[in-house]
Amino acid sequence: MKAKSSELPSAGTFNSACAAALAFFTAVACTHHLRPSAIEPELSAADKLFSAAQFAEARERYLAVANADASNFRASLRLGEIALLGNRLDDAQRWLVQASTLDPSSSEAMRLLAEAHYRSLAFDKSARCLRRAGSQVVASKLEYFASRPPYQVDGPQEIHVKFISTDPLPLLAVRVNRSAEVNFFIDTGASEIVVDPEFASEIGAMKFGTTEGTFAGDKKADVIQGAVDSIAIGEWQVRNVPIHLLATRRFSGILRGKRVDGIIGTRFLYQFISTIDYPNGELVLRQAKSSDLSNFRSQLDSSSIAVPFWLAGDHFIVAPGAVNGNPLILFVDTGLAGMGFTAPVSTLQAAAIDIPQGQAMEGLGGGGRVSAIPFIVHQLALGGATAGNVQGLAGVFPASLENKFGFRIGGLISHAFFRPYSLTIDFARMRLYLTPQVQGVTNPAVSGCPLGEPTTTVSRLASMAPRPSTAAPK
Repeated sequence: MKAKSSELPSAGTFNSACAAALAFFTAVACTHHLRPSAIEPELSAADKLFSAAQFAEARERYLAVANADASNFRASLRLGEIALLGNRLDDAQRWLVQASTLDPSSSEAMRLLAEAHYRSLAFDKSARCLRRAGSQVVASKLEYFASRPPYQVDGPQEIHVKFISTDPLPLLAVRVNRSAEVNFFIDTGASEIVVDPEFASEIGAMKFGTTEGTFAGDKKADVIQGAVDSIAIGEWQVRNVPIHLLATRRFSGILRGKRVDGIIGTRFLYQFISTIDYPNGELVLRQAKSSDLSNFRSQLDSSSIAVPFWLAGDHFIVAPGAVNGNPLILFVDTGLAGMGFTAPVSTLQAAAIDIPQGQAMEGLGGGGRVSAIPFIVHQLALGGATAGNVQGLAGVFPASLENKFGFRIGGLISHAFFRPYSLTIDFARMRLYLTPQVQGVTNPAVSGCPLGEPTTTVSRLASMAPRPSTAAPK
């Protein structure tokens, strides 16, 4: 008969527990005994670890400072930011409330706290923080949802929506505000649902004002903040959906002449456990609170390449990767049509990537036309998934993104790399799952290295992988 939880542990178990407890309390005691003179050096060391994307190690240093000096704003702010990167929303909110109390004038603390509340769907609280941070237009949009709970789903626990086409980007049919079916493509490089302004006028979308967005090649463009009553996708109707308005019909040429009326971005996918199944040509959405997820997750664990990730800002999925054996952090942006990679000049130089001269081409991004030069990456890795001879584009990586979040993003990994996989994004576990259709499959969009095989790169990436943490302000 199995022992009940109330039964005494064995001597060995008891001794192990005592040893673990002693180690824990010793570690805590050490952090509490940080001398005042050591606080600034400890903060400096923590900042260096943060900038190197060694967030678990940085967190321990910031925690030591916070335990030694509860009034230290910088430590509280960074602890909140690290928790937010790991999508630990309760921890993030507690630390960021503490930081905003220590410095009520900090717009950075308010901006981060607004994001934590948005992810929790507490739009009223997010709006208040955004107003304090000076983002009045977005705050007005979120206030519109005060009596309209966002992202409400009517339909079954799971849906499968077939793509109209998979290349150069997955395209599928949706209906907005009970419209006829229109074409949206999937792009994790986009934030909220994006709707073309002409189409938005046709369906009576709400508009709240204009902000500025940054796109490929660091091009800027106006983005209108808006909302729609519903988006019907497959058997689901998702009610009360925040949107961005940006011209998308101009992308029809890229999508082989099919009119594009919108984009499905990461904020929408965040609400569910989402699978972009490239080999089978479908989008699978599962309600995150479904009681039937344990079997699905068990299957993922046994058949997929799991890649830990962080979520920076409002939609930037970043994960450990490598380019020609050089470890770095990659932005998972599936919307680089038909291509697999782009990067800042610093990465291209460090990876000794040859950029052919005299082969510039013109591309189209959210901010307009950009000049790009095609090149080949000999080896590209995301966690334990690798591909050889991947097609890339120089000139389209936004230079402002490289150090936007206080740590370096060394490149952007996209469509061609993921094409052989079913890509599942699980924001509860903070894991990407890359499931190849056939074990040992070689990427049909490139040539060379079999995907999913262990490489020497993987062990070098291990220190960069996100680690769980449960710390909260004391």
